[in-house]
Amino acid sequence: MTAPSTFGLSTEARNLHWLLSNLVEEVPGVHSVTVVSSDGLMLLSSDPGHHEARPAGPSDGPKGSSADLATIVSGIGSLTVGAAKLMDGGGVKQTMVAMDEGSVFVMSISDGSLLGVHATPDCDMSVVAYHMALFVGRAGHVLTPELRSELRKSMESAL
Repeated sequence: MTAPSTFGLSTEARNLHWLLSNLVEEVPGVHSVTVVSSDGLMLLSSDPGHHEARPAGPSDGPKGSSADLATIVSGIGSLTVGAAKLMDGGGVKQTMVAMDEGSVFVMSISDGSLLGVHATPDCDMSVVAYHMALFVGRAGHVLTPELRSELRKSMESAL
């Protein structure tokens, strides 16, 4: 994994980048991680060099494009919020999709942003969920409108 450039970013933004990188490096089976704002824009990515969406193909997946993972996370988040409203289920805390060749986890962050993780099919789901909850607990209180704006600008400049 290539570490994102944090030059010129605030301490809070650098800390979030560190937490995200740590999640990928420390949790077995995690391929990539992204944070998406409530309006669907990617704020953070564990693979900052791979933002371009690729043409769909049979073997393509989000592991090669953080833009793909961000799109998937945003869509899953929107779908589950709609389902929860239809079923009077309250707020959505976490969603997990298990596939033959991988897993996708989506967890809500207090400001409406979403944390998304793409992992191997044999990952320990409870360990992934635990580390996601740690990230959300640490990141949720610092994701202010100002920090989200800074992170968006940082992602745009990396393209």
